Formats: sequence, C-alpha cells, structure tokens
Amino acid sequence: MDDPIRIPIEHEIDLHAFAPRDIPSVVSEYVDAAAGAGLREVRLVHGRGTGVQRGIVQAALERHARVVEFWDDPASHLGATIARITPPRPGSG
Repeated sequence: MDDPIRIPIEHEIDLHAFAPRDIPSVVSEYVDAAAGAGLREVRLVHGRGTGVQRGIVQAALERHARVVEFWDDPASHLGATIARITPPRPGSG
C-alpha cells in the first residue's frame, strides 16, 4: 500500500501531480484541511486541456458540504477553479 502524500495546506493546490482517479478524494480532503486551517477561499489548478479534469474538480466541489460556491478563475482561462468554503463548526473538527 502506498504511503499518503502529505502536502502543505495553502490557498492553492496544483492537481497536476495527481492521477485523475484520485482527484475527487484529493479535492475533498484538501477542502476539509483548508477549512480546518482557517482558509475561506481556495484555488484549485487543474489545467485547461480538454476540460475533463476541470469537470472532475467541479463535480467534487459541487458534492462537498463545505463548499458554498465555486467559479472558474477568470485569470487562468479555464485552467483553475476558485472555491469559497465554510469553516468547520466548533467541536466538529
């Protein structure tokens, strides 16, 4: 079994290093960790390509309970998505 990859929790994550099959779980775990770290807005870089990765990222954001809204980063020409997230409730972690 592979060891988990530890990444610093910052305002942005570049998803190019992850396999497409792992993107939904990476996005979910990143949003949870970012919310726990006190971040309220994050940027997920997925690249432009054919739009498949963008669709996977945005579908994962759509399903995530802490995501209030998300939109394409206008400065990246569809290569990144910005998400606004809510903090964890006190005592919920």
